[in-house]
Amino acid sequence: MDRRVPTTVLLCLLLGSLQAQASSTYRCNSRLVSLEASTAEVRSKCGEPSSAALVGYKEVIDDYGYQQEVAVEEWVYGPNNGMLHFLRFEGNRLRQITSERGN
Repeated sequence: MDRRVPTTVLLCLLLGSLQAQASSTYRCNSRLVSLEASTAEVRSKCGEPSSAALVGYKEVIDDYGYQQEVAVEEWVYGPNNGMLHFLRFEGNRLRQITSERGN
């Protein structure tokens, strides 16, 4: 019986370990922000980000079935204890939080 691990499995494990870690909350100072928070709420709890960039625009369907184009922004906080935190906003709502070790 062949007990060698296939190369594709090793490659997937390696790539998985290099990806940023996703979360549903971000702790800044002694406060927490969660997904769906507004940009104003995040700014009031966490202060100004280290950097902020307009990534582009995304088409979404609103609660009433209408198609809208919303701005997509990425804010970066840190490094905090060697970690960078990336907050992605779509239409002024926090949609994704990822973290990765800074250089």
